[in-house]
Formats: sequence, structure tokens, C-alpha cells
Amino acid sequence: MKKALVALTAIAAASLVQPVLAQDASDAGIAEYRAALQDGNPAELWEMKGEELWKTKRGSKNVSLETCDLGKGPGKLEGAYAELPRYFADVGKVMDLEARLIHCMQTIQGWETKQYFNKGAFKGSGPGSDMAAIATFISAQSNGMAFKIDTSHPAVKAAAKTGEELFWRRSGPFDFSCATCHAEDGKRIRLQGLPNLLSKEGAASGVSTWPAYRVSQGQVRTLQHRMWDCYWQMRHPDVQYTSEAVTALLTYMNAVGNGNEIKSPYIKR
Repeated sequence: MKKALVALTAIAAASLVQPVLAQDASDAGIAEYRAALQDGNPAELWEMKGEELWKTKRGSKNVSLETCDLGKGPGKLEGAYAELPRYFADVGKVMDLEARLIHCMQTIQGWETKQYFNKGAFKGSGPGSDMAAIATFISAQSNGMAFKIDTSHPAVKAAAKTGEELFWRRSGPFDFSCATCHAEDGKRIRLQGLPNLLSKEGAASGVSTWPAYRVSQGQVRTLQHRMWDCYWQMRHPDVQYTSEAVTALLTYMNAVGNGNEIKSPYIKR
């Protein structure tokens, strides 16, 4: 009886170990696949398009975005993405990259930007593709640098606090929060490993790798889109593009990732 119990225990243990080993092998294979694609990342095409859009005279004022101040001074891009979201005194609020670009398009170029807030604006092509391209070009100018979100400013500190509350807040028909998937190690969805965004390693594979080219969609996606998609998957109401809530969430997550190297544009499944 005792020998039989030992044998059954060994079989049960083996049955648990094998899926773990298979998952580890799968993760390693995915990592190798991404590394192979990174050398010829299609996002480079979006980066080139974004540079052209940044320098092209457009809008009712027929000027380029080259005087847009992303926090380092008008037209200065190197290292700007690494410090976003941040507080902008000229508007009196915290903005992430895409919110600031919308502001510059309105004030500098004279764009009517309502198209970016239409239902379905996150769906891919159309108006969002230009924004993804510009965001990819700008983020690439901080590639290899470390995130350094300054939370000493009261407005940034408040945004990060709100973002933390949103990260943990459970709601919706599934009673999910961001933390449901991204606050513990070892979680998976559809065999895909989920990063623990509260750990240094998880944060390094999270916000610091966006914008990114999604192989499954054949598109570059930004952090704003990633937040919309996560809320959609939780069956929450659609979040508004560049809303203060999303900016707060990005402020918190980017601040948690302070010190992590930016790898943008990255490549995702």
C-alpha cells in the first residue's frame, strides 16, 4: 500500500512538472522567435513614416511638428519619451506622449483632432496609424535609455497614485483589474506568459517595450492602444483616447518601471 502511494505521488508530481517544462520551452521558443524578428522588425517602417510625418508641414497652419515641446524643449526628442508622462506647465496637467502630440497637432498645426476620439479610433488603420507612426519615431529616440519618471511634482505624484488605484480596482462583469493578470509571477493566458508589472523583470518586458509591432495583427500598437485593449478584454466600457484615467495608469506603470531600459520599437506576438 505504501509503495503504491509513493508511486502515485511520483506520477502526480511528474504530471505537474511536464506542463511546466513545456511552458518553459514554449517561452524560450517565443523569445528566440522575437529575437530573430527583431533584426528585421517591420516597426522600422512605421518609424520612418513617423519621422516623415513629424517633419511634414500639415494642418490648417501648414507647419510641421518640429517645434513641439515634449518636455526637453521645442523639437528636442532625445530622451523625451524616457521622461513621459510628465507635468506640462503650459496646459497645467500631466500628459503622456500621445496626449502631448494631440495637443501639439491642435495648437501648432491647427488640426481638427476629433477623428482620434471617434468610436473605433483604436481599431488600427485610419487616423490611429499616423499617431502610431509618430509615437514610434519619437520613442525610438530614447531607445536604450532608462525610464526616469519624476514623481516629485505634486501633479505627477497624484496621477501615479490614481493610476495605482486603477491598477488594483476590480470592476466590470468579470470583476477584473489590471492586477488580476499583472501583479503575480507565473500567470498565463492562452498559453502566453503574462509579465508581473510590479517586478523589475516584468516591468522590463512591459511598458518599456512599447510601441511595438504585433505580429498577429500586422500593426504597430502604442501604450494607449494597449490600455484600451486590456480594458476591452476585461469587458469594461471603452476608455477614451488620451483620457486622464489612462494617463494616470501609464504614469504609475512607467514610474514602477523607472530604471528599466527602453526597447522601442519592440516586437510582440
